[in-house]
Amino acid sequence: MPPKPRPTARGDYVETETGNKVSRKAQLYGTQHIFLSGRAVIQPSVCIRGDLRPFAPADPASSTASSGKGTSPTYATSVTIGRYTYLGTGSVLRPPSRLHQGAVVYCPLKIGDHVFIGEGCVIEAASIGDHVYVGKGAVVGKMAVIKDGVKVLEGAVVPTGMVVASGSVVGGQPARVVGEVGDGWGMYEGMEGGDMRELWRSVGS
Repeated sequence: MPPKPRPTARGDYVETETGNKVSRKAQLYGTQHIFLSGRAVIQPSVCIRGDLRPFAPADPASSTASSGKGTSPTYATSVTIGRYTYLGTGSVLRPPSRLHQGAVVYCPLKIGDHVFIGEGCVIEAASIGDHVYVGKGAVVGKMAVIKDGVKVLEGAVVPTGMVVASGSVVGGQPARVVGEVGDGWGMYEGMEGGDMRELWRSVGS
């Protein structure tokens, strides 16, 4: 079961029009490139690097590509966070990077709905699906893909580029599949992988 957040005062969070609860002590860079789908929780000392702008593939017909400047248009969104997703204290979200023609370029990071990310995690995945539980202190490496309904154990290090199939439990350093989540995973409110509405309601209230 996800841990209950520590008691907080209502003024400790900014609540957006779509119900996102963002700690005043969180660090969000490039906010215009961070998309919160609604009712997400961002705890203190979370760092989201929306300022690391991904580049879209060049369109030969575009004015940018035909200008001869050798640059590609950027994606509008660097980091997308789904509904009822919870980012634990001190976690870091960075768009994944890779080498392209000798230069470091960034790709979008997308996190699905009802995802729990524990304290002190580092996330550089390409994507994390719905109803995923990431334990405290875990690292999800660059360009990794976490499918729906996955549990990442506390302290696990998911290697760069790893694809974790739906229903898997992964753990270790480097992480490997150590089991399956079992029947009923993600079906019950307040449980690991489940509906996160209760946890959202408990923050800042």
